[in-house]
Amino acid sequence: MNTDTAPARNPAPDTLICPADDIFDRAAVDAALDGGHSGAPGDLRKLAVDVLGAEIARGRASIAAALAADPLRAREATHSYSWLTDCLVLTAYRIATEIMHPLATPTESQRLTVLAVGGYGRGEMAPHSDIDLLFVTPYKITGWAESVIESMLYILWDLRLKVGHASRTIRDCLRLGTEDFTIRTALLENRWLTGDERLAARLNQRLWNDLFSGTEREFTEAKLEERETRHEKQGGQRYMVEPNVKEGKGGLRDLQSLFWIAKYVYRVPYAAQLVTHGLFTEDEFDTFAEAENFLWAVRCQLHLITGRPNDKLTFDLQVEVAERMGYEDRAGRRGVEIFMQDYFRHATAVGDLTRIFLSKLEAAHVKSQPLLQRLFRRKRKLKDGYVVLHGRLAIVDEAAFLSDPLNLLRVFEEALRTGLLIHPDAMRLVTAHLDLITEEVRNDPAAQKLFLGLLLKHGNPERALRRMNELGVLPAFIPEFEPIVAMMQFNMYHHYTVDEHTIQCISHLARIERGELIEELPIASSILEKGVNRRILYVALLLHDIGKGRSEDHSILGAKIVRKVAPRLGLKPREVDTVEWLVRYHLLMSDMAQKRDIADPRTVRDFAKAVQVRERLDLLCVLTVCDIRGVGPGTWNNWKASLLRALYRQTLGAMENGLEDINREQRGSDAKRNLRKALTGWDAKDLKVELARHYPPYWQGLHVTAHVIFANLLRDIDREDGRDGIGIDLHPDEDRDATRACFVMADHPGIFSRLAGALALVGAGVVDARTYTSKDGFATAVFWIQDGEGHPFEDERLPRLRRTILRTLRGEVAAQDAIKTRDKIKKRERAFRVPTHITFDNEGSEIYTIIEVDTRDRPGLLYDLTRTLAEGHVYIASAVIATFGEQVVDTFYVKDMFGLKFYSEAKQKSLEAKLRAAITEGVKRASG
Repeated sequence: MNTDTAPARNPAPDTLICPADDIFDRAAVDAALDGGHSGAPGDLRKLAVDVLGAEIARGRASIAAALAADPLRAREATHSYSWLTDCLVLTAYRIATEIMHPLATPTESQRLTVLAVGGYGRGEMAPHSDIDLLFVTPYKITGWAESVIESMLYILWDLRLKVGHASRTIRDCLRLGTEDFTIRTALLENRWLTGDERLAARLNQRLWNDLFSGTEREFTEAKLEERETRHEKQGGQRYMVEPNVKEGKGGLRDLQSLFWIAKYVYRVPYAAQLVTHGLFTEDEFDTFAEAENFLWAVRCQLHLITGRPNDKLTFDLQVEVAERMGYEDRAGRRGVEIFMQDYFRHATAVGDLTRIFLSKLEAAHVKSQPLLQRLFRRKRKLKDGYVVLHGRLAIVDEAAFLSDPLNLLRVFEEALRTGLLIHPDAMRLVTAHLDLITEEVRNDPAAQKLFLGLLLKHGNPERALRRMNELGVLPAFIPEFEPIVAMMQFNMYHHYTVDEHTIQCISHLARIERGELIEELPIASSILEKGVNRRILYVALLLHDIGKGRSEDHSILGAKIVRKVAPRLGLKPREVDTVEWLVRYHLLMSDMAQKRDIADPRTVRDFAKAVQVRERLDLLCVLTVCDIRGVGPGTWNNWKASLLRALYRQTLGAMENGLEDINREQRGSDAKRNLRKALTGWDAKDLKVELARHYPPYWQGLHVTAHVIFANLLRDIDREDGRDGIGIDLHPDEDRDATRACFVMADHPGIFSRLAGALALVGAGVVDARTYTSKDGFATAVFWIQDGEGHPFEDERLPRLRRTILRTLRGEVAAQDAIKTRDKIKKRERAFRVPTHITFDNEGSEIYTIIEVDTRDRPGLLYDLTRTLAEGHVYIASAVIATFGEQVVDTFYVKDMFGLKFYSEAKQKSLEAKLRAAITEGVKRASG
């Protein structure tokens, strides 16, 4: 909406981004049209399209160039696009009425007026906004009016403009506006362009007197309901990392909704009058205008980059928009991340303004109180200094409130205690006096106790934290938190900004404490039920990502920050030590579970040595669960749950029974005993063969379920196919959210790579894999695979999967050639930078070298890596695949051709160079 201090029905040339004649030269266009045609309608229309088409191109180029020179002159740009459109519509009208269908003496019924409606009616247009026109006639449309409208529209359509139009009488407008709020909103923003001005004035008089007047509450409720529906459709969060600039939470439509309601209720013709009516202060209106201008600037750039009406800030477009708006990399952060932090801060400001505005409407009884507030309000006695105003917690005496800085924290405690929402006037008061939160206040034990109480006492700390964060209280009380406010992490893994992720983590912790996730999270729930130091756990979660956004490792920097912040929150020295450890190692359990083979006893032993005590294990387990769940919807799954549960249980067992309890020999004996029990019906001879044919790692690395499958596949091959047979078993492993794929075939070099290639061709993502060679020369390999959505393959897809895999393994399909067409990086994902890191670890396993490849994910990566290893005569025993959005960590447990570890630095460097070359070549191919 127009935030100028004067109406701009047709923006005057001095509100444009560049000289008017650079956008549309009226004199030149008129001269070209008046003398350059034969008079035949077809010739005239062709001439009009040629002349106007060239003028549109010139005008758009002029506006785009001026905007490129000063990307934040968005308001002038939107006026300019609107004014260019006005010129086109007025020219088309002149051609239609003066040249093509002249009417010397029009009758009363032949009057026609042309109105701009919707965004075009406001005089605001992005480069590819729709043109919404309303043609109004006094009575039923006449033949002349129909011809004029048709001729105008054909000219505009021939110019390839997207025109929405309607032809109505005043009576039609009133009737349809009564039935449809979308039409009513469009009519609210009508702007006369040309034609009979008296008819336009008559329409507006009838709209205000007969349609709008007396229906203010109805319209307001409808617009707010529409807003809620729109937000849910866009994901329901302001901090979605690929936001919709127009429709998303905190976007342009939210600001427009405020203005629609204000115009409908208070009859304000332009946004600056929101201050006059007391809806906003001068400062708040400045915030309104700044947020609107920024969002329009982003939207204009999106349209210019894509050449179409695109309003979604996808990852690839974020990079280009940031560059066009002048953002550059600095202090270890990408320019795109700094740009998106600004975006989210403006989106937050829009949310603040919306709350303030809606409270004013409630005070004026134009809007109902929130339904939940009316139904579930707790009838609790308020503490002194507070009062309930329109169902919200309000402050009685502002001066008394401000006399004690701790009240800036107490108001949030009172809101949690009573279950009341805070009145926006109270929020405004808090925001305006954040300077009262001084170093002295931060070090005040009473303030520390208040803050910890907000986290620990009331069962829903996320509500207080989110509001404190939005109002600036959280970063004022913990200044070290300020850098991560609205900070975006430019990757596909994290769904939220860093501060919102932190609050989401605490929300999940509170849900576990409330007993809402016992079935889904049995171990975390039982840990909390038995009891942990909640102060440590909540503070550790609050601070676990506080070091993000700097060049230093965020875990190390975060631990340093904890040393300063945790004592200031009232924690005792021993508690500070534990919080520091948790922040320093908050990724340890996740990394061990997802990037290492937890069937290897050394993994559990190393983890147990790092954790050392049960208290840390319990705290780290709960923190890890909350951290992963707080990343975003769909990130937590049964696969991750099963890995973490297994690591927790094995580590706890090692701590309670001694590390020797998890030795390989003991595992092997237990596995053989379990298989004997499971293979009922087998004769003693077959059972003896099966128990004798495998080496120790096979027994130690797999569950009895897989042992049973392999036993049956091997017996079938022995009886039927001999050495040339291939046994395949595909079965959903619901406990792990994956399909378990077991393969048996004659062993040969590179078998792991062949299997990886076959699976890549069927679109399977590998999350875990291991292969073993039997004493009689068979390879027994098991892969856990998922479909493109990260779920087990549906049963009906398994037969086709099996056929394709068999053809590849038999050599009927050449994986290396076939995979090229499938190995593509999507356009929206190409903007991500993922550096490649390759490490060799000879300490993490007793018998294998662990090669960890951390790089950019793509469909053919695992095949390329395993093929490279096979060509280097590297034997792959197992692979663990951990995917984090566009980043993947592929971990291989390997030996050389002599069964030894890779100790030689020269061999390691040679192998690393080959792996890097394969990655580089693959990325080049996938990006082509």
